[in-house]
Amino acid sequence: QVQLVESGGDLVQPGGSLRLSCAASGINFNIYDMGWYRQAPGKQRELVATITSGGSANYVDSVKGQFTISRDNAKSTVYLQMNSLKPEDTAVYYCNAVFRGIARLYNYWGQGTQVTVSS
Repeated sequence: QVQLVESGGDLVQPGGSLRLSCAASGINFNIYDMGWYRQAPGKQRELVATITSGGSANYVDSVKGQFTISRDNAKSTVYLQMNSLKPEDTAVYYCNAVFRGIARLYNYWGQGTQVTVSS
C-alpha cells in the first residue's frame, strides 16, 4: 500500500519559516519524481516545486528564492523549506509522487497539511 504522509504544517506569523516533510512508503522512492502542490481556499491546486529522482529542482516563479525542495532517498522523504512566509502562502500543501512507467503513469498524493500564515 502506497502512503505519502505530510507533516510540518502549522500557524506561523508573516516572515516566519516552516519545513514540511513527506514520508513515502510502499514505493521505490528513489525512482520517483516528487512534488509539492498547494490549494488555497476557493482556488485550484497549484504546483509549488518539484524535484526529480536525480535531484533537479524546479519552482513556480512565485516561490523562487523563498522555498527550497529537497529529498533524502535514504529516508524516503521529501522536504519543503519555506522561508519569509506571506499570508498568500496560506494553503493546504500536498505531496505528490510520480513515476512514468513504460505502460502507465504511477501518480500518488498525500492527504495534505495545513499551512496558515497570519498575525
